[in-house]
Amino acid sequence: MMLSKYFTGIQHVGVPANNLDQTIKFYKSLGFKVAGKFKNGSSNCAFMKYGTLMIETWDGDPCANKDGAINHMAVNCTDVKDAFKEAKAEGYHMLDDHIESIPSYWNNGIKFFKIQGPNHEAIEFCQIM
Repeated sequence: MMLSKYFTGIQHVGVPANNLDQTIKFYKSLGFKVAGKFKNGSSNCAFMKYGTLMIETWDGDPCANKDGAINHMAVNCTDVKDAFKEAKAEGYHMLDDHIESIPSYWNNGIKFFKIQGPNHEAIEFCQIM
């Protein structure tokens, strides 16, 4: 089997924010619209959309404040449970030892896990429930 059978393409790019309000304002100035705003524990999160490009930005995590500041790239996962099993079976470097969930995102929450690429990039397999 191949892990690629469990995703359909890019879902979003994750960029932590030093100041979420300023970050939202910046992306709005580029023509992005707020697609969703959510709370996750003490963090606030906004999804900014322009055409097919979605950026997830949130506060509460440290920012690199240098080139390479993207936290993760998420692919639109069709079956997170089977994808997780496949990623483990294929020997990918797992950044999560289980499937994570955030029930407050979108209508029914999300489930996801991350693997690490060869340049220490995080690739998130994210299923919107």
